[in-house]
Amino acid sequence: LLSQVISNVPMVALYIPLMRELGVSPSNYVVWVGLAASSTIAGNLTLIGAASNVIISEASEKRGGEGFGFVEFMKYGVPITIMNAIVYYVWLSYAHI
Repeated sequence: LLSQVISNVPMVALYIPLMRELGVSPSNYVVWVGLAASSTIAGNLTLIGAASNVIISEASEKRGGEGFGFVEFMKYGVPITIMNAIVYYVWLSYAHI
């Protein structure tokens, strides 16, 4: 959810020292891929979650469309984010076996 406030790259960069301090091994790829995936997935949650969301909304307005309001975007963003999180969870669970 932090990636809703700051960009994905700085968010992941902030978490790397925390993860190391918590004792996460550099070879534990499941945790590191999970961190990268969660920052990317969260970008779909709200209109401001990723710059591309805002760009698409503005492009729609420029072409005569209505664009997307914050709540309107979340009607699609929340289910997509939940589905993506489930898919990544299942994939990482099986990749870890």
